[in-house]
Amino acid sequence: MQRRFILKVAAALGAATLFAATTAAYADDIIKVGVTGGPHAELMEVVKSVAAKNGLNITIVEFADYVQPNAALASGDLDANSYQHDPYLEAQVKDRAYKLIRVADTVTFPMGIYSKKIKSLAELQPGAKIAVPNDPTNGGRALLLLQKQGLLKLRADAGLKATPLDIVDNPRKLKIVELDAAQIPRSLGDVDAAAINTNYAMQAGLKPKQDAIAIEDPKGPYVNVIAIREADRNKPWVAKLIAAYHSPEVKQYIDTKYGGAVIASW
Repeated sequence: MQRRFILKVAAALGAATLFAATTAAYADDIIKVGVTGGPHAELMEVVKSVAAKNGLNITIVEFADYVQPNAALASGDLDANSYQHDPYLEAQVKDRAYKLIRVADTVTFPMGIYSKKIKSLAELQPGAKIAVPNDPTNGGRALLLLQKQGLLKLRADAGLKATPLDIVDNPRKLKIVELDAAQIPRSLGDVDAAAINTNYAMQAGLKPKQDAIAIEDPKGPYVNVIAIREADRNKPWVAKLIAAYHSPEVKQYIDTKYGGAVIASW
C-alpha cells in the first residue's frame, strides 16, 4: 500500500513538473509581423530584439509589395504589419472592407524625386516622362510633390488621392507613367525622373538626402503605422509590440542608421 502511494505521488509530481515546464515554454507571446524590405525590415529586427526582453517573440515576414501585407493580416496569416502610411491603410480599409486598425505611429519616409538623366527639375524638357506609384495614395502623394515643385497643378479638391486625371495645368506636357511602387527604382533609367518611396529608394541603394533632386516635407500626413486586426486591439501583445517599437533603442537606431532619411514619428 505504501509503495503504491509513493508511486502515485511521484507520478503526480512528475506531471506537475511537466505541466510547469510546458507552461513556461509557452508563457511568451509569439506573433508574426509583416514588413516590406529595406528600412521597415531593418527596424523590425531591432524591435524584435527589444520585444524579446519583455516576453514577446516576433517572427518577421517580408513582402515585396504593398498589397499582400494587408491581405495577409486580414486573413489571419499575420498578427500585425508595419510598412504603410496612414492614408494608405485608410484607403485599403475603405476599398477592401478590411477590419484593420492603426494602433501606433512609427516613422516617416519623405518621398523623393530621383533621376539618372538630370541634376535638377529645371532641366526637365517638354514631354518628359515621370514615373509615379500606381496605388491611389502614393500616386496622389507623388503628384502633390510634383505640384509643390511647380511642375503641374491639380484640381483644388483632388485631395491626397489625386490621380493624373486631376491635373488641370501641365505646362511642360509631362507624361505621368504609373508603375508599381516597388518596381520604380528598377525603371529609373527608362524615365526622365521618378517619385520613389524612401523605403524602396534606400533598398535600391539611393540616398535620399544626397541623391533626390526634390524631397517631400517630412511633416506631412504620411506617417507610417503599425496595423492589427480590430478584434485583437486588447490583446496583451499589442502593448508589448508598441512599447518595443517606441523604445529608446529603436529611436537611437533610426537616428544613427538613416541620417535624417527616416524620421521617428512618436
